[in-house]
Amino acid sequence: MFAFAPDPNQPKAELYADLVGAAKALIHGESDGVANMANIAALIWQFLPRLNWSGFYRTVGADELVLGPFIGKPACIRIPFGQGVCGTAAASAATQLVPDVHAFPGHIACDADSRSELVVPVLREGRVIAVIDLDSPEPARFDAEDAAGIEALAAAIADAI
Repeated sequence: MFAFAPDPNQPKAELYADLVGAAKALIHGESDGVANMANIAALIWQFLPRLNWSGFYRTVGADELVLGPFIGKPACIRIPFGQGVCGTAAASAATQLVPDVHAFPGHIACDADSRSELVVPVLREGRVIAVIDLDSPEPARFDAEDAAGIEALAAAIADAI
């Protein structure tokens, strides 16, 4: 059994280092990628406050994301590369830090309560295999430290999902 207890008052850099360490502990020795994504989505939810969605979209084929394990309201199932924040992250293989989703051209509104979003591609051998998607009901909830922390998480789990 795992009992992770993040400290909400610690600096973000420490929080994300603890998140990555906890994720590595959860996935150690487990080869099922879906199980690992499910646990990591739950772990993100536990560690990061003020989210209304935390989860994964998986790359299927050459140009489409399909919903993976998540926590939050029901979500869009398929997103073509290049569409919305997730599809843009997948097509560009670059993190998307969006302080106001309503100002993002082509934003796909799965949850009308979402105001800001952070999407980080998960790369294996230079190829996007998934994206980590975080939504918040707060405008500008995410910053560069959040992006760097989730990028570190994506790198740490890439071989296990």
